[in-house]
Amino acid sequence: FRMARAAVTNGEYSRFVEEGGYSRNDLWSHQGWVWRTKTGPARPLYWERGEEGWLRRRFDRLVALKEHAPVVHVSWYEAEAYCNWAGRRLPTEAEWELAASAAPDGGQGVSDRKRRYPWGDEPPAPEHANLDGRFSGCVDVGAFPAGDSAFGCRQMVGNVWEWTASAFYPFPGYIVDTPYREYSAPWFGYRKVLKGGSWATRSRLVWNTYRNFFPPERRDVFAGFRTCAL
Repeated sequence: FRMARAAVTNGEYSRFVEEGGYSRNDLWSHQGWVWRTKTGPARPLYWERGEEGWLRRRFDRLVALKEHAPVVHVSWYEAEAYCNWAGRRLPTEAEWELAASAAPDGGQGVSDRKRRYPWGDEPPAPEHANLDGRFSGCVDVGAFPAGDSAFGCRQMVGNVWEWTASAFYPFPGYIVDTPYREYSAPWFGYRKVLKGGSWATRSRLVWNTYRNFFPPERRDVFAGFRTCAL
């Protein structure tokens, strides 16, 4: 598979909005279109159109949209529709994790050893990723080159959680945690897997195999996405 080096940016996503992506039911799955028609979004959450371009709500004020920052606060359905418009697709969880964790083996394959983080096994340092709320929001998708994966994918940890195509299911050998039986098991099959953490995630909490999971309609999460070629 071929994965985009960076997450989809505000500038890229704005073209989808401006070309009528929210009004074209051919770009949306059946469930996605039902959600869109019932809830009525025509742009990402917290976006507003200003006299001189797009604005985004940042806490209690409106600021100019940063073109090269990743789009954030989009649902899985919106990410799926964008991919259909762009002729791309969401990566599966396995593809995302391989791109973050593996390295070339010197031939045509990949190593069988998994890195804990995209850059290696050492814990996150400030130069690796946008974590721990240091910048109080998303940064340019070109930032933090020291955190690249072995295949050159940037910011696979930090900045935004990334939606994957995969539904949330247990891994082989999963056992329900007795003290907290309701944490994950009730949501298997419906929620979608997100990977990588966001700018607000604590660095001690995120690594390549860490999974998050939310319903596909959630927009309040610090979530964006990257794409793969068809």
